[in-house]
Amino acid sequence: MEQLVQILNRYKWTPGEGKTCILLIDLQEYFRGMIEPMLPKLQRIVTAAREGNIPLIFTQHGHKSTQEAGMLGAWWGDLIIKGKPEARLLPELNIKSEDIVIQKDKYNAFYNTDLAGKLIERNIKDLVIGGVMTNLCCETTARDAFVRDYRVFFLADGTSTGEEDYHLATLKNLSFGFATLLTCAQFIKTMKSW
Repeated sequence: MEQLVQILNRYKWTPGEGKTCILLIDLQEYFRGMIEPMLPKLQRIVTAAREGNIPLIFTQHGHKSTQEAGMLGAWWGDLIIKGKPEARLLPELNIKSEDIVIQKDKYNAFYNTDLAGKLIERNIKDLVIGGVMTNLCCETTARDAFVRDYRVFFLADGTSTGEEDYHLATLKNLSFGFATLLTCAQFIKTMKSW
């Protein structure tokens, strides 16, 4: 993965100390099968962030009902319903009281949430994105972050989706016009250098 990241990256930027936040998207029971292969890497990111006092934001996707979900309900039919076991964030993440959890109901973590306000409060300039699904919520949020003038860093092996082709397509698109790709190991090394 590191070689692919080097090939695809348009810019070789690194996240900056004191202005970086980690945004982990939809690490919920519903997506456990997609998350488990990368979960140890994400756990190491979470641990390093806590050791370095780097803000962690988790999103939690959910709907009251399929009817209330608008186009997502019409498109997918099968949705994450709030309060159901599949809506829970993975316990392996050991979410702490100082972590921020953003409730969302669209692909974009900025849409109708207080994510932008939380980033402004902390004077965040660099946003590191991981989670699921690479080509839906992660990509949509990364694109919106870019147009809001954040430097976006996308965890190439810390995001996952149902098909490798979709994952690779997102990495190519984002690295071309929206984000710098990083592996989880590269980002941890950066954090430890601060």
